[in-house]
Amino acid sequence: MSIWWSLHLRREAASVPLARRFLLGTMETAGVDPDISFDLSVALSEACANAVEHGGDHRAGEDRGDQGVPQDPWDVWDELPGAASGQYRVTAYLDGEKCRIEVTDSGPGFPARSTVRTAAQQQGPQQYPPLTAEDGRGLCLIEQLADHVHFGNRPGSGAVVSFDKVLKWRKDALLMVS
Repeated sequence: MSIWWSLHLRREAASVPLARRFLLGTMETAGVDPDISFDLSVALSEACANAVEHGGDHRAGEDRGDQGVPQDPWDVWDELPGAASGQYRVTAYLDGEKCRIEVTDSGPGFPARSTVRTAAQQQGPQQYPPLTAEDGRGLCLIEQLADHVHFGNRPGSGAVVSFDKVLKWRKDALLMVS
């Protein structure tokens, strides 16, 4: 048995604990080890906080080349002309031995370089923000808490943060029974 869910959330601070609690509830019900659940919930909180902070459509004042007409009426990412994007998406998959989480927004995205790393492949010295910085640690935390991490951009506009972690299960785990 596997579990898959997707949430479309408003870019509001209150959405971050909502996503975290949803993940924790799902993992507890499935029987995931609490330490693994905690690590993934912290990583998810950081990814969601980044989407809330940076995930808006910063092209609102620019000429988008589409005359302000949404491309697809069923695409939740198409916004009204001149309106900042007010939402982001969280998707989680628990399947067998792994949990994969993806947070997608419609902001400006990451700088040109895309990063894919495993915990074992931390190349060279890590560049952490200065100790006096008030922000900038979220992506570093995600890299430390997950086994595999990908920071990339959606076609068009938007950032994608996806990460996964090998799961450990409680002895009474529901997913392991089936």
